[in-house]
Amino acid sequence: MPKPFVQRRSQTALLGIAFLTTMLLAPACAPKSKGASDMTLARLAANESKVERLEERLASLEEKTGRLDGVAEGVQLLLEKLDKLDGEAPQQKQRPSPTAIYSVPIDGDPFIGPEFAKVTIVKGYDFYCSYCDRVRPTLDDLRTLYGKDIKIVFKNLVIHDDYARLPALAACAAHRQGKFMPMFEEIWVKGMRARVELTEPNLLAIAKSLKLNKKRFLADMKGPCEDKIQSDFEILSVFSTATPAFFINGRHLAGAQPIARFRKIIDQELEKANRAIGAGFKLKDYYKSLVASGRRSL
Repeated sequence: MPKPFVQRRSQTALLGIAFLTTMLLAPACAPKSKGASDMTLARLAANESKVERLEERLASLEEKTGRLDGVAEGVQLLLEKLDKLDGEAPQQKQRPSPTAIYSVPIDGDPFIGPEFAKVTIVKGYDFYCSYCDRVRPTLDDLRTLYGKDIKIVFKNLVIHDDYARLPALAACAAHRQGKFMPMFEEIWVKGMRARVELTEPNLLAIAKSLKLNKKRFLADMKGPCEDKIQSDFEILSVFSTATPAFFINGRHLAGAQPIARFRKIIDQELEKANRAIGAGFKLKDYYKSLVASGRRSL
């Protein structure tokens, strides 16, 4: 068989590998499986290391363009290793439509940006999800690009209850004392990035550094914030059980996507908002009208 033909077939097979790898390593965090309740932060680091080794294996396979059997074997090996790494694959379920508007209320939620904006981005997040941290610079860039035209709202979607619930409660309690963003930043830096489990004493130390009232902080964590975390989960989990989950004027975008993916939706929604406001719609009522008319289920 002529070598160029073999290489073309090999390259096609390698494209298949790349596609499968991208799908399996999607930029989002999914809930832990039932058998993974004892997962620790160290295990997360080990998993990331395994993924890096698999990527190296993929690169080595790319060099073997003349051996289709080796490529096919490599695909199977990669899939088997990823299955062991991630656990049993979840069952297929209905996914949000990229064009539908979903009803995500934001009353009382912490936010950055203007109180009323043409485009409201709701971020459903979990403090144990590295992708939720990884996408934060993208949101900062969007704020620089769009200024007062966008508002970013933070809503809890706690899918790793063992590790993310306590810091979510702490962020909620800090919000009730007007210190959400400082607490939010400290949790990422001293928790996820430092690979330190955020126990109640560690969170109290952060609260003290932010000069929060300790008695009120603890009371809010164990009282109204418990209800808030549960309420947020009930709202968002109808549409998504992976983080980060974004709703841009109600339109769903999953995962830590490149900024171009955000800009495409934002520009479309900005155009719609400009038309509506130009026709006499009040800016302060715009997002509420979207929520009122949005879908409440998939």
